[in-house]
Amino acid sequence: MENAQPTLRFAIAGTGYVGLSLACLLASVGDVRALDVVPEKVEKINSGISPISDAEIEKVLASRPATLQATLDAGYAFEDRDFIVIATPTNYDPDRNTFDTSSIETVLDEVVTSGSTATVVIKSTIPVGYTERISKQYSDPNILFSPEFLREGHALADNLRPSRIVVGIPRTEDADKRARLDRASHIFAEALKAGASAEVRDAIPMLTMGATEAEAIKLFSNTYLALRVSYFNELDTYAESNGLDSSQIIRGVSLDPRIGDFYNNPSFGYGGYCLPKDSKQLLANYGDVPQNLIRAIVESNDTRKDFIANEVLEKRPRRVGIYRLVMKSGSDNFRESSIQGVIARLKAKDQDILIYEPRCQADTFEDVPVTHDLDAFKDSVDLILANRMADELLDVKDRVFTRDLWKRD
Repeated sequence: MENAQPTLRFAIAGTGYVGLSLACLLASVGDVRALDVVPEKVEKINSGISPISDAEIEKVLASRPATLQATLDAGYAFEDRDFIVIATPTNYDPDRNTFDTSSIETVLDEVVTSGSTATVVIKSTIPVGYTERISKQYSDPNILFSPEFLREGHALADNLRPSRIVVGIPRTEDADKRARLDRASHIFAEALKAGASAEVRDAIPMLTMGATEAEAIKLFSNTYLALRVSYFNELDTYAESNGLDSSQIIRGVSLDPRIGDFYNNPSFGYGGYCLPKDSKQLLANYGDVPQNLIRAIVESNDTRKDFIANEVLEKRPRRVGIYRLVMKSGSDNFRESSIQGVIARLKAKDQDILIYEPRCQADTFEDVPVTHDLDAFKDSVDLILANRMADELLDVKDRVFTRDLWKRD
């Protein structure tokens, strides 16, 4: 990232992988205050230590940029800012059949209380139509929506080389407010572009549109990715069930340039923070709109986990070892990882299980014992489940059950 004289002033509410990667990016083009409610995270950031696993974020924080400061104080974070970016978690609530957006409203309440006149940009993933509704509920401040398209463990790298920059503007009949929103959307998009790597900066597609359309882009994008994962997983299920070589079939299918040789490595199911909840939210948004495919994408993930669990149980292992809870290599996030669904199914059949997860501080996870000793783990289980193969398992590869064909995400 190129350093520039700070001109714009940003507050980032939330320092997960979305918020912190954005804070690091915008610190190269302006002054950033990152707000969080967890004291340990704030202390780490201000000490030049990343609270999440991401090589590029770790590199930026280690350089201790003078234009990035973390704080627990919302009033201070929002004082004299041009933009307040909300990047707080919006978990899917299965009881309400929608995202829990309460964290966003909490931040908006704090913005109103602070008296800030900054433009608010929602980066959290939200239901289709949310920005329009919340903009009417909060007449001030001005609110925009800008979806993120990041991979866990590579969040800043993806912000530095974005596939596109999208900013959504809610509808308003107030001409002056519309003019302010138009101007703010342009400034914010240009700030994201200015923070991107110089070699790609001029080629980044910039899209400005209605907020509702921008919300739909995020949900449809992630649901398509879930579809692609599910497609190759179901191909793999068919091949395994019929004694066929999945790798040969997938290679042959993927040579069609319309399909492509990427994002086609079988797994225990799609997981992580975004794909499971975004596909469920999109299905909920459909309501009475006719569809078959969206529901199938959601349900196929359960079908895949059923298949994997049954494959394991048919081997009649004495004790099953779970190698890592994290979703993918380079990530420290357990949220909604596909292996958890397999664990739940094995537990329901009273299967004895041991988890190896060095990033889990507790001695148990969902009432399953956890060890941090890899050698002891290998010695005490007779079958090891690995969503992704790792070099440190090569010495026991004859006891590893994985559908990872090419050691890549």
